[in-house]
Amino acid sequence: MSKVEKDLLEAFAGESQANRKYLAFAKKAEEEGYKQVAKLFRAAAEAETVHALNHLRELKGIKSTKENLEAAISGETYEFQNMYPQMIENAKTEGHQGALRSFNFANEVEQIHASLYKKALENLGKNKEVDYYVCQVCGNTVEGNPPDKCPICGALKKMFKKVG
Repeated sequence: MSKVEKDLLEAFAGESQANRKYLAFAKKAEEEGYKQVAKLFRAAAEAETVHALNHLRELKGIKSTKENLEAAISGETYEFQNMYPQMIENAKTEGHQGALRSFNFANEVEQIHASLYKKALENLGKNKEVDYYVCQVCGNTVEGNPPDKCPICGALKKMFKKVG
């Protein structure tokens, strides 16, 4: 891998993280009544998305939908089979209950994501439309109507947000 490719990967990761961080900051500013600051954080987050997508495009990281689904399946599978299990063990060893909860939620949901991506790959081109809902507590992602109670974290149905 060339120096520039490494730089693009690092820049993509940094811009992606900045986007998520600024969206979290915007939510907090909104909760505290700072609407203008929230707007600024959301604007900066959008700009970071533009930067991240430019870097990813230069890395040739966006391919056909079929290839993107295969890459997503691979990435999610790696996370729930390799990455999160080790992180879960580390959190247990260090007695960090918050991290343990966060890692467990993510680990369970990554399995669901891999399954949903596999299903999408199998149905690619069939144009079957379905709604997706995401639990705002644990990230559980479901097709169709959300359950009355999240099977992962126990959150009520009202905690699911429709994504479109």
